[in-house]
Amino acid sequence: MASQVESLVTDIAVQKAAQGVLEAQIVAALGTRSIVLVGMMGAGKSSVGRRLSARLGVPFVDADTEIEAAAGMTIADIFARHGEPEFRKGEAKVIARLLDGGPQVLATGGGAVMDATTRALIGAKSVSVWLKADLDVLLRRTKRRAERPLASKIETLLPQREPFYAAADITVQSREEPHEAIVDEAIGALAAKLGISPEQRP
Repeated sequence: MASQVESLVTDIAVQKAAQGVLEAQIVAALGTRSIVLVGMMGAGKSSVGRRLSARLGVPFVDADTEIEAAAGMTIADIFARHGEPEFRKGEAKVIARLLDGGPQVLATGGGAVMDATTRALIGAKSVSVWLKADLDVLLRRTKRRAERPLASKIETLLPQREPFYAAADITVQSREEPHEAIVDEAIGALAAKLGISPEQRP
């Protein structure tokens, strides 16, 4: 029994070391680029992004949090006082600044990709990942999120935004599974996108 436990512990240690090698390969291949998560509110960009950044050993940055810090008010207050067009202008400026800080995992707001300049910068300075979630999942996750100004419009916004999300380098399905499973899938897709062949992987 003791030998079986020792063998299991050894297997786990080897697996973790191998995982660490793959993550290091991904970060090296990124260079100064960021991993940018795009998708609708409720897709899990922040929760998956934090776990992904921890696995890769790079910073996690939430664009919405940075916008609130820069403006000195919540996003709901920005919408209420200045309207969506002004919010989008500020959002574009903040994301442009943040994209110079790679490598990192950057979670963007749901509407960020609607700005052509932002899309171009994401394309030039990052590997983009669309966390794609079905409408019923999004509605379930956002129905009690009063601090999100556009939460009530998801059914209208999703078909408008999906063509822009679909231009991302990678698509990962966000679903009701443990976040680590989504992170594992994202890491495999990133390795493939960055040209880390199966032969190079641990």
